[in-house]
Amino acid sequence: MTKQEVKDAISGCAASLKHVPTLTQLVEMTTVSHRQVRRHFGGYARALRECNLPPQEIGRGAEKLSLEKLFVEWAGMVRALQKIPSLSDYEMLSAHTCKPLLRRFGSWHKVPQGLKEFAESRGLAEDWKNELDLVKPWGSATAESAAPAVLPEPTFKLPVYGPPIWPWPLAYAPVNELGVVFLFGVLAWQLGFVVHRMQAAFPDCEAMRRVGDKWQLTKSEFEFESRNFLRHMHKANECDLIICWKHNWPECPLEVLELSKEIAKMARMAGIPAITAD
Repeated sequence: MTKQEVKDAISGCAASLKHVPTLTQLVEMTTVSHRQVRRHFGGYARALRECNLPPQEIGRGAEKLSLEKLFVEWAGMVRALQKIPSLSDYEMLSAHTCKPLLRRFGSWHKVPQGLKEFAESRGLAEDWKNELDLVKPWGSATAESAAPAVLPEPTFKLPVYGPPIWPWPLAYAPVNELGVVFLFGVLAWQLGFVVHRMQAAFPDCEAMRRVGDKWQLTKSEFEFESRNFLRHMHKANECDLIICWKHNWPECPLEVLELSKEIAKMARMAGIPAITAD
């Protein structure tokens, strides 16, 4: 099924229902599959935007989503997946973005407990008992092992740095896209690249890349995390390579050069202590 056929199916489904369909409704009413949505759009919210059916919470003056509606959708995902949905699961399956839940609860690992407490306070818990039983109380051993340690918040008046990555030309790990650009620049030759030009427009970098005993023209986009390529709504067919510090987009249709792993390899070869992307 082509991308346009998927868009036509979404629009037709919306016309029949007289409202924006959920992904479950789309799959039940048409021949579109989860995999086709993921392959062509990366997630359902983006598919809706491309069909001019934006998620309700997007845009100035948009109607705010009720927390009850968001809970029911989230609990339905738990029932379908038989597990607590990850952020990637939610972005793929939801007709909305994750922003309303993040605004309400602060971070994704706090969403399950927050929604459970909301359901209990509104008398919704009994209908979703099996699903809510999968939520581990915040502070339990399981929850703590899955969540990062509680650390003090950074002082916003002072700059922040990544973990040390000495003895590389960049003393600390990148914390943004500009750090990735700089690190790639100083390592380009060692990584087999000769840069032709850099630009503010997409894609960021045009370079020759060594492939065996030959060289090949490569168009690359810099991102701090590979998944930002999807969030920035770049077109995959106009780029050959994503250069990032951390690769967190398993379904990425493009080749990814993860600099944290590349310098870790170089460190091992040089006998330098291990370096991570954390």
